[in-house]
Amino acid sequence: MQKSDGMNYAPKGKPNPVVKAGEFVIAAVALDHGHIYGMVNGLLEAGATLKWVYDRDPAKAAAFAKTYSQVRIASTEEEVLADPEVHLIAGAAITSERGPLGLRAMDAGKDYFTDKAPFTTLEQLEAARAKVKETGRKYMVYYSERLHVESAVYAGQLIEQGAIGRVVQVTGFGPHRLNAPSRPDWFFKKEQYGGILCDIGSHQVEQFLFYAGCKSAQVLHSKVANYNAPDYPELEDFGDATLLGDNGATQYFRVDWLTPNGLGTWGDGRTLILGTEGYIELRKYIDIARDKSSNHVYLVNGEGEYHFHVDGQVGYPFFGELILDCLNRTEKAMTQEHAFMAAELCLKAQAQAVRIEG
Repeated sequence: MQKSDGMNYAPKGKPNPVVKAGEFVIAAVALDHGHIYGMVNGLLEAGATLKWVYDRDPAKAAAFAKTYSQVRIASTEEEVLADPEVHLIAGAAITSERGPLGLRAMDAGKDYFTDKAPFTTLEQLEAARAKVKETGRKYMVYYSERLHVESAVYAGQLIEQGAIGRVVQVTGFGPHRLNAPSRPDWFFKKEQYGGILCDIGSHQVEQFLFYAGCKSAQVLHSKVANYNAPDYPELEDFGDATLLGDNGATQYFRVDWLTPNGLGTWGDGRTLILGTEGYIELRKYIDIARDKSSNHVYLVNGEGEYHFHVDGQVGYPFFGELILDCLNRTEKAMTQEHAFMAAELCLKAQAQAVRIEG
């Protein structure tokens, strides 16, 4: 039974290279969050060549090199950024440091792929927007709860095929297990992690924009609280928000750090997508008390009721599309404005959230 806290969630799929060895070279810089392993796995399966790793903590770099024996450990960040062979920098820095690292990567002529949340302030977001415009480089974001979850990928395919008509609402639930002793100090400092709506809320906002086909949205209401972690006063263990998309679609989402220890995985992540002609439910990581496996998709429409178990069936096309986007300067994997809009909205939700006391 998996009881991971999600910190080191690193999905592995089927290799599906879109380039030959050496045609797309990547480096990993800043290993503060375990998501870096999922990011690198996805790129390697799509054919990327991993050349460098750098972290200011040599132990983190050494552990990474044990997993990826082909990688070279750099002595400085500058050594990596100065390498003309490197196309893309993948980073999972402390959240407040992700924006500045992206600016340095783009200044060095590299595309940048960061863990979510990509920023902790709107000022960082505007700096990145300006740098993208100045350099023409990409600032892509690992919104893993859609990009690296097969049920979420499959839901997008069903919507594209018209299985539920026009999407009018997305309801998302992103619970996580806290497992506080395993967390680094920065995880509990508001200035560094940005708040719960900025952090794991970013997944939910991105999914809404994607599934509902919104170019932008407004935050109608949001709330945050610390209900169950008095020893960590800067932590928010609950947050929710309501959004209205530019095309009339709506969203409600809830995120929390309240997953009980009895659950067989790190969080019972679910998404409900309502369309004019049907609805989809995703039980992403577990189907509680019935099936310990992940990636269950439930569909109801005019033709009937369906259950699809897509674990190992769909793959993760984002990574190959990202590599080709970087090489061809296209935007098939994700547009730059989509990545930034998701970031903007979660930052606004965080900034205007009502703080619940008690």
